[in-house]
Amino acid sequence: MGAVGLLYVGAVLFINGLMLLGKVEPRATAILNLFVGALQVITPTVLIIMSRGDTDVILGASGIFLFGFTYLYVGIGLLGGFDTTGIGYFSLFVAIMALGYSFANFRILNDRPFGVIWLYWSFLWLLFFLLLGLKHDHLTTYTGWVTAIQGWVTAAIPSFLILTRYWQRWDQNVLAIILVVFGVVVFGALWPLTRKRGALSSRAGPAGGETIPAH
Repeated sequence: MGAVGLLYVGAVLFINGLMLLGKVEPRATAILNLFVGALQVITPTVLIIMSRGDTDVILGASGIFLFGFTYLYVGIGLLGGFDTTGIGYFSLFVAIMALGYSFANFRILNDRPFGVIWLYWSFLWLLFFLLLGLKHDHLTTYTGWVTAIQGWVTAAIPSFLILTRYWQRWDQNVLAIILVVFGVVVFGALWPLTRKRGALSSRAGPAGGETIPAH
């Protein structure tokens, strides 16, 4: 994924996580979703056009569309007040495809850290499916925290490190291990910490009673 686009994926995930936590009004996040969604459709299109048929470049760029379409879908849904079932089931599609992109990063692109990051994203989009597609509202708080944290860990921080060339100085196996340990420990610990709050919020509905797209 283009490092610049990845930076703004971090921004939109962070803001959408805060939205799920009730810190940001849902419609106020729609514009950022539309901006980032448009960026994440234009960027891979340009990369593919300029790839000169390089299959690795095309493979890497193709996954960006999953993000672009998600954010456009969310932005339009927020502005229109649409039911979340459609974006929820699209999230299931993304969660499954993210497993494929994780495999491709491990075995084809030889990028172990992003192989792990794609697993992060698969888990996150699975949560979106459960929350928005199947309406498991008790997951709202947990999903909000996971979304906000992943905005930094899987996007904003890696993007900035790539742009400043610090990412490349790290041993890639070490980075992958750090990401695995962080994900298991932090997201595992968040579950019991947010479970009680999630149960309470499910009685009122997410974000104070309004069902909203979240990515």
